[in-house]
Amino acid sequence: MTDKDRPGLSYRDAGVDIDAANAAIDTIKDLVQRTFNDNVLRDIGTFGAMYQLNLQGMEEPVLVSSVDGVGTKLKLAFMSGKHDTVGIDLVSHCVNDILVQGARPLFFLDYLALGKMRPEVVVEIMRGLTAGCRYAGCALIGGETAEMPGMYHEDEYDIAGTIVGIVDRKKIIDGSTIQPGDRIIGLPSSGLHTNGYSLARKICFEVAGLALDDPMPGVGKTVLEALMAPHLSYAKLMQIVIKVVDVRGMAHITGGGITENLPRILPEGTAAVIRLDTWTVPPVFTFLKKAGGVSDKEMLRTFNLGQGLLFVVPAEQVAKAQETVELAGQTSVVIGEIVEGDGTVHYEGNLVYG
Repeated sequence: MTDKDRPGLSYRDAGVDIDAANAAIDTIKDLVQRTFNDNVLRDIGTFGAMYQLNLQGMEEPVLVSSVDGVGTKLKLAFMSGKHDTVGIDLVSHCVNDILVQGARPLFFLDYLALGKMRPEVVVEIMRGLTAGCRYAGCALIGGETAEMPGMYHEDEYDIAGTIVGIVDRKKIIDGSTIQPGDRIIGLPSSGLHTNGYSLARKICFEVAGLALDDPMPGVGKTVLEALMAPHLSYAKLMQIVIKVVDVRGMAHITGGGITENLPRILPEGTAAVIRLDTWTVPPVFTFLKKAGGVSDKEMLRTFNLGQGLLFVVPAEQVAKAQETVELAGQTSVVIGEIVEGDGTVHYEGNLVYG
């Protein structure tokens, strides 16, 4: 056999299956189209996504964007084979990050890189992504799915996303109007959301020696159920609240906890006092603290401890704000107030662990 008669190598021989990728795209196309609205001008599969802006009623429209990932929470998806919620986690995290500036989400783009193209896994992930987008009211208009053998293990992947939203410049919420005497209201989280998982996994699997299907002591759920609870989106709720009361600042409690996220919205000359006994810390955090011997200080700067989003309103509008939240089917608690100070968070009282 001459050299020219020998079959040459193909992309599949190198670990990239184009046919599998195309099959996955065909399957998810309908899911993605369900997030579209009249502003989406092109279907998926084009070189660039197009979205037509509707600026009616806006004097100075400002685009607000954010990019993020899911982090090491993905390790639990790999371990369990459960991939249908990581997309919700991604969208909710990104949406909340622009929500706190008063922005309404417009569209979302995702990036998914896999060690091996497995269409059934891609479809699961996309179900979560599209569900998150539909709930937040944004269109999933584009993305990239890349098979990268040698970069990732065959059963692993990474996912990231970009959200773009819009707000009228005069309605931007940046904390600049916050003043001493204002109150801080907290909205509950569903669990860890997408932060603190490196510590949580170490405690659960290395220190406590638990498996995914084991009950998490004191929680009433398995380890998998407790740790994989999807990240909540506060977009719909807070878009209602900001129309009713003067929301002067919002903080998404992600990595760094209340300790590091609340100061990001405090104007010069102010500080925050958080009363730790105003809410009960959910049992999942109680287990992590006890099993890991973690200090309260470390808990407060690693986890959200049950407070997923904080917002600041004038004292006289607290009742109206909480009533609005309740009418929307949610709960809230006043956890502190704004005082004169150095831009930091001060804690009073002790955490109450459930």
